[in-house]
Amino acid sequence: MYDHMNNSIYNFLYDSVINAYLIEQCGLQPPTSAQHPLMAHTHNDYFGSISYPACAELALRVNHLGSSSVTYEVALFEKGVEGVRAVGEFVHVFVDRETGRPNAKGMNSTLRQGLEKILVTKRASKI
Repeated sequence: MYDHMNNSIYNFLYDSVINAYLIEQCGLQPPTSAQHPLMAHTHNDYFGSISYPACAELALRVNHLGSSSVTYEVALFEKGVEGVRAVGEFVHVFVDRETGRPNAKGMNSTLRQGLEKILVTKRASKI
């Protein structure tokens, strides 16, 4: 309609790549896992648009890993075009299915180990 991808589609793509990673790399089984993620925060920064029939490519990383929370960053690119088009930040809090509250011991080890694989650690700056 406006010759660009609607902002709700960016969020759909970000949510999809995060959940695919959780299922494929972190052992999450959405209907049955004892712990599952709830969205606590999200925001997007847009630097350029893409429109049909362009193909989006996404890159995922973890910027912060807490006891029961995780902050993801997702970059969206247009295939074949240089430069990032948008960057989204999502924060999940992992809660126990039975209580709906974070576990006192934090997220389970399988989730944590999978998320640590894409955790970006800050490097000490040279002075």
